[in-house]
Amino acid sequence: MEPNRETAVTWEELPTAIAVYLPAHQARDPETAIGAFAVDAVVTDEGRTYRGLDEIRTWLVDGGSGYTYTTDFVGAHRVGDAQFDVVQHLEGNFPGGSADLHYRFDLDGASITRLTIEP
Repeated sequence: MEPNRETAVTWEELPTAIAVYLPAHQARDPETAIGAFAVDAVVTDEGRTYRGLDEIRTWLVDGGSGYTYTTDFVGAHRVGDAQFDVVQHLEGNFPGGSADLHYRFDLDGASITRLTIEP
């Protein structure tokens, strides 16, 4: 696949790791969500980086815990052989009240190795 070519994918076409992680994160189910990550995975959210399963688990438990919000799948693209950009629309009681966030995933086999969340 060409490196800069994006291909739209539906929710049903997303790799299992992503399809497991996103609803588990929304449901605040850290144990299911953490199962989608490789042991040496890296997550970057709100400018902070979390490395390895222990730090990622803490982020899953504590991140956004002061807010209530809903998420809706907007769309997704495959942006490389093992990279996906999933756009989620969030609405809730956080500053601004709504946001479209890109969840940029790198996969290795059946595991998420990197997740970057940004506007």
